[in-house]
Parts: sequence; structure tokens; C-alpha cells
Amino acid sequence: MKKSITLYLCLWLASIVAYSQNDTIQQGTTNKIIVSGAISATNNGISLVPAFSLEKPATIFDLAVRKNKFSFEPQLAFGLEDAKPWYFVFWLKYKLIESSKFNLGVGVHPGFLFSTSYLNVGGITKEYFTTARFFVGAIAPSYSLSKKVSIGIYYQLSRGYNIDLRQSQFLGINGNFSDLGLGGGLYVKINPQIYYLKNDNLDGFYANTSITLSKKGFPFSISSLLNKKLNSDIPSKNFIWNTTLSYTF
Repeated sequence: MKKSITLYLCLWLASIVAYSQNDTIQQGTTNKIIVSGAISATNNGISLVPAFSLEKPATIFDLAVRKNKFSFEPQLAFGLEDAKPWYFVFWLKYKLIESSKFNLGVGVHPGFLFSTSYLNVGGITKEYFTTARFFVGAIAPSYSLSKKVSIGIYYQLSRGYNIDLRQSQFLGINGNFSDLGLGGGLYVKINPQIYYLKNDNLDGFYANTSITLSKKGFPFSISSLLNKKLNSDIPSKNFIWNTTLSYTF
């Protein structure tokens, strides 16, 4: 059953891509629809919000369908070991400002976090698959210092429903160093970030860096996320990291 769900969702994503690409051809460049996406596999499913981490191997399906300043960007994540859903989010984003130097985007999404719990009923342990719902709003201004370097701020507010975590706030200051040539067609992208996280009455400061290695004209890339707790009373590990292989289209 779990494998069937995973296969169904893969086919659903593929059908969206095919339909969108066909629609792009029919409508021409005046109302062009841009489709992109990625399929990723990681050895450690982690989240910058510790309560949302899987901490097991996972696979993630990303899709972005954009028309003009609007985009729809669903992300579906599953555990690799058991094919159980980890989380689903369905971003709706809008570019308020787009220029060569300054960009400002906003977005909202409903989200679903899945987990397994066990209850002993009449001496028999039963497995229950539960779904926590949350709603998220975000704003992300960024400024380009050059073609390869930009800085930005990311603020996110999320509200949880039928979940212990009722409200979470995330405020990050980030940098983006992209297309740094290593020779032989290889490029590296580095995204450092310092962020403040507040989960209900608990809060803390963290630092993380994402490093991505890619080759020009090659659809596969490898990346690593490293996250360090600086000062926090939120229950979480002092240091977490993962490695991810991605195929982009």
C-alpha cells in the first residue's frame, strides 16, 4: 500500500510536468509557463525546525510551476526505508519585486507532517499513523551584490493545528555564493545562514551552511547541509548534517 502511494504520487508529478510543458508550447511566450523540479535522496532527513526532522534516509520530490510572478511549488517527502510519508507542503509564491539588484518574494502554504505512534489497547500494541496540520507564511527579500553573490533575509511564521507545537517563528540572514568555478565544468554553490528560531516559549540561535557541487550540463548534483546549535533551549542536537543526491529537470 505504501509503495502504491509513492508510485501514484510520482506519476502525479510526472503528469503535471507533461501537462504544463504542453500548455507552454500551446500558449507561446506571452503566457509562458516555466516548469522545473528535482528528485532527491538523502541519508538523513533533517529540518531546521528540530521538531520536524525525520533523522532517517529520505527522498524528496520538488516541483515548481511558474507563470509570470506566481508559482506553485509542492514538495513531497517520504522515508526511504519504509516509504511512509514524512511531510507534504504546497507553496503558493508571488514575486512582489523583481529587478537585477533587488528581489522580494512572499509565500504561503498549508503543510502536513506525518508520524507514527504506538498505543497499548487491551494488552495489544497498535500502530497509528497520524497527521499534523500547519499553515505557514513567509517573506524573503534579497539583494544582489554581483552576478554570483547575494544576501538576503528570510522570515517565516507557522501556526500548528492538532500538534504540540502551536506557533513557530524563523528569522534568518543568509548569503548566496553561486556558480563558483572549480575547473573542468565543475561549480560549487555555498549558502551560509545564521538564524533565530522560536517555538512557542522556547527559542535559540543556530548557524548552517549548504554546499552544492554540480557540473555544467549534467542533471545530477550532490549537496550537504551542516547545522550547528549556537545557543538554544529548544531540544535539538548540537550538530547535524546530511548528504543529498539530486536529479534536476
